[in-house]
Amino acid sequence: MSAMLETPELPAVFDGVKLAAVAAVLYVIVRCLNLKSPTAPPELIYQDSALARFLLKSCPLLTKEYIPPLIWGKSGHIQTALYGKMGRVRSPHPYGLRKYLTMPDGATATFDLFEPQSEHCIGEDVTMVICPGIANHSEKQYIRTFVDYAQKNGYRCAVLNHLGALPNIELTSPRMFTYGCTWEFGAMVNHIKKTYPQTQLVVVGFSLGGNIVCKYLGESQANQERVLCCVSVCQGYSALRAQETFMQWDQCRRFYNFLMADNLKKIILSHR
Repeated sequence: MSAMLETPELPAVFDGVKLAAVAAVLYVIVRCLNLKSPTAPPELIYQDSALARFLLKSCPLLTKEYIPPLIWGKSGHIQTALYGKMGRVRSPHPYGLRKYLTMPDGATATFDLFEPQSEHCIGEDVTMVICPGIANHSEKQYIRTFVDYAQKNGYRCAVLNHLGALPNIELTSPRMFTYGCTWEFGAMVNHIKKTYPQTQLVVVGFSLGGNIVCKYLGESQANQERVLCCVSVCQGYSALRAQETFMQWDQCRRFYNFLMADNLKKIILSHR
């Protein structure tokens, strides 16, 4: 009899479970979408100079507050996934010529050369020498988008293909690209200087490529000849500290560790 009287209280218990489940889902959504993160203008660290003042005047966007798209705009995970998907559908396909360079140890370095599609705004001959990110090459979506925009603004572009990254180019020596080797990038730059003796250079590196181009420019003062400036995009400065971050489960950081390791394993195994 007492058991029959207690049964009406069971739905209330289930309602509490449902509310807890909904609260947990909302918490996960807020954390994953990073919705509590405040918006703010970027923090600029620079030395006061004529070039810095020119850049700030020419790029007022650098001092404005970043207003991300609603709902998903604050999540780096979703932005990365969406661009990866949209890039495969909407990325431009600039036409370039593939160049092959034989290195002293027998390795075959390759880079793609893209000629400008319009005259440069100041009428000068300027070439962007570009080093992509880890395990990347000229056929990646973000590189194609960048090259297409640069071509339309009067820049010639030379894009290094990291040794071993292109699936249809076989290795001709027992090594692939590394974090610190500047040999292939240097060979590409020297080829551009010899082929276009009148051109000036803008050095651009993305992620791992940022480390390589900065190291290359610092190795010898001769490497800085005819270089107007260097742009390092999303460069990692300390591999050891970055390793600690990639080992964390917070914000799903360790997931990227698996993705990058799996990508490198595929490249290595494809050349075995």
